[in-house]
Amino acid sequence: MSASGPAGSEGRPDGTARQVNQATRLGVFGGAFDPPHVTHVALAELAVQQLALDKLLIIPTGQAWHKARPLSAARHRVAMCELAFGGLLKAQLDLREVRRDGPTYTADTLNELRLQESPCDLFLIMGGDQARAFDTWHAFEAILKNATICIASRAISERTDANFSWQSLPEAHVEHLLMSQSPVNATAIRQRVNQGEDVQALVGSAVARYIADQRLYTD
Repeated sequence: MSASGPAGSEGRPDGTARQVNQATRLGVFGGAFDPPHVTHVALAELAVQQLALDKLLIIPTGQAWHKARPLSAARHRVAMCELAFGGLLKAQLDLREVRRDGPTYTADTLNELRLQESPCDLFLIMGGDQARAFDTWHAFEAILKNATICIASRAISERTDANFSWQSLPEAHVEHLLMSQSPVNATAIRQRVNQGEDVQALVGSAVARYIADQRLYTD
């Protein structure tokens, strides 16, 4: 997983260059990543390309206040993220949330990044499930003011079924990442592992090997 280069004139995926003092286009892709899977990686790759990001931070969740189940230990999820996203250009693993005491809030993370990476334009990447539940997020109004929300396009057809209406929020800056539908989700992967099924096609060979070696997701 590569780190971003030094400040200065820097190439972007769209062929343009970022000049000194120009705002960094910073992508933020957070989640439990329990485990990270091929759809996560595809979405990250697409975000880097479509949004012409200078850097994409992969941020595993720390204490997930919104999850009904306990997450796997942070060290396992971090290790799997290193394996899953390690070959992605512009991606950088950020451990601030797993190191943070107390509940993990995206609003706090964005505030920190706004101060640390100034000047920057923040792009918060999320899938359809996250987008539909966005109004349950802590301080979601502050998030809308701090970042452009970038949603995988498979959520578009489902927006009419959501309780949350993006159109009702004039301050919301929303972009759609043009991604084909994918049936892969972490819950199903954990269930398959527990049933002894092969999940290499869903998570990649390196992550599948790590899950087996560490005996994750088995009773």
